[in-house]
Amino acid sequence: MAPETLQFFVTGTDTGVGKTQVSCALLSLLKDAGYGPQGFKPYESGCASLKAPSDALAMREAAGSTLPVDAVCPHRFKAPLAPGIAAARLGREPDFGVTLSAWKKLKGGTVVVEGAGGLFVPVDSKRDVVDLIQAFRLPVVLVARAGLGTLNHVALSLEALASRKVPVRAVVLSRGVPGRDLAERDNRRYLEARHGVEVLGPVPYVEDPRKRRLAFRRALAPLVPERARAR
Repeated sequence: MAPETLQFFVTGTDTGVGKTQVSCALLSLLKDAGYGPQGFKPYESGCASLKAPSDALAMREAAGSTLPVDAVCPHRFKAPLAPGIAAARLGREPDFGVTLSAWKKLKGGTVVVEGAGGLFVPVDSKRDVVDLIQAFRLPVVLVARAGLGTLNHVALSLEALASRKVPVRAVVLSRGVPGRDLAERDNRRYLEARHGVEVLGPVPYVEDPRKRRLAFRRALAPLVPERARAR
């Protein structure tokens, strides 16, 4: 019997917190468990090549997918700015209908969607990432820094999601620099106790890309049901 469908929206408390690493690790776990997942990065900026958006292609590879680039990343920009700002600089307005059309083709199966930056990063002149989450009706995996300052960032993000009745599947704490922050030891326990949310990690900082991927896979394994992971 094929495993049930699982869907997640990966967002962050900030940019550069490890969203794509979380997305790729989750996709690879789902692939190994037999889910046949797809990755979807509807907006990507900072693209060295518009034909090869690095985050979206990394997600596609992790999923073992052969979908064309336009299917996994319909909106791409070279400027390393919020997608809505990058588009405005070009005098363009990203067509939200294109986003919804691409999502419609994927939403029937197991999928991991990744946003851009945090919840209130604009994706066009009217919408932010959080509006995208609401439109897709997906549970969130919130990625945050592991150390000092993350309590406030996570709390604000959780409050914003709760105000829109968006379910949060888990918070993932990721260490982005060498060395352990003094606050790190207490952050996971505090967040779980205070907000009643599952907290995964902290994922350690590892320079070797292969070992870092493995570290993220270990941290995210609880999101893939035991029965499916054992297949």
